[in-house]
Order: sequence, then C-alpha cells, then structure tokens
Amino acid sequence: MLNTVYKFITLSFKEKMLFIEAFYTLGIMKIAINKKPLKNITKDLKHHKGYKKKHTVDSDININLAISIGDIVKKTSRYTPWESACLVQSLTTVKMLRKRKIPSIFYLGVHKTKDDIKAHSWSVIEDHILTGASGHENFTVVSSIESITKDKK
Repeated sequence: MLNTVYKFITLSFKEKMLFIEAFYTLGIMKIAINKKPLKNITKDLKHHKGYKKKHTVDSDININLAISIGDIVKKTSRYTPWESACLVQSLTTVKMLRKRKIPSIFYLGVHKTKDDIKAHSWSVIEDHILTGASGHENFTVVSSIESITKDKK
C-alpha cells in the first residue's frame, strides 16, 4: 500500500491529473458497459464492419500525448477495485483522447476455438496500439469504431 502511495506521489502534476481522470473514466465506462448495450455507449462514434485502416493525426505532440494517455489508462486499471479489462480500457482511452480532439480507433475482435469463443478490444492511434496490445494479433477484427473529431474552423 505504501509503495502504491509513493508511486502516486512521485508522479508529475500532469500525470497525477491524468491518473485521476483515467480512474474516474474507467469507473464510468465500467458502469456504462454493465448497464447499456455497447452500441448505445458508442453511438456518437463511427462504426465500421471489420478492419478500418489507420488514420493520420495532426502532429507528433498529439501522438505522444495519446501514447501517454494509453500508458496511464493501463497503469490506472491495475489500481481500480473493479475489473478494468480490455473493453473498459479501450473505451476510456478513446473518451480521453476525444476530449482532447485526438482521433483514434478501437477494434473489437473475436477468437474462436473448437470449444470456446473469446473477445478482445484494443485502442489505436496511427501505428501505435495504446491499450490491449497483448495478444491482439490472435483475434479477427469484427468491428472497428472510430472516434472522429470535429474539423477546426
């Protein structure tokens, strides 16, 4: 417990704020997943059947920020008192990126064996897998959900 507190204290102010935001958003996404169908949670995002090719992002700054957000979501998910598995992490990452007007995609995949079927989700920006990277290549993409931000005027 003290080690956890020490780790939090040693974070920069920006990292602490991202951690708090991620913790809160992970909780909101977990509740949403338990209460609503996924199509309702993602209704304001663009759905594609199957694999959607990558998109481009305006600057390296956005990519670095997106990678930082993915990292903090993964780290924060280890400290939630509820299970924050891949779908919760992907939705949280997309929500946090969208708040910052950074477009991203998250994928839903399935892996079917003789006796079982498993699902997985992962979030991506350009060529960077932000959450859910472990084992994603074993899953067939059935849907990609794109967070599109409004054009700047």
